[in-house]
Amino acid sequence: MTAISHVVLVSWKSGSQWVAEDSVRPAIRGFVDTIRGVRSVVEGHSSSTEGLVEGFDFGFVVTFATADDRDAYLDHPVHRPVAEAIRRAAERVVVFDI
Repeated sequence: MTAISHVVLVSWKSGSQWVAEDSVRPAIRGFVDTIRGVRSVVEGHSSSTEGLVEGFDFGFVVTFATADDRDAYLDHPVHRPVAEAIRRAAERVVVFDI
């Protein structure tokens, strides 16, 4: 079985960044302890010096043991409110699973 990395990039609506991040960042870090199959979580702002962030303000990567674990996470009651909070506060969101 191959691990799945769920990559999410967010560009916040003007003025919503800090309120949104205050609620979603701790919840995202908690996925590893509350959602079965989550192996690891990394989240934060880009530290790249390449200048290629294309307007994204925040990102996170959730690594799952299997694709089935990723699929279960999508409807998990701990994940749903976080996804909804991000959608409400985001100008753009990109999700890319590897």
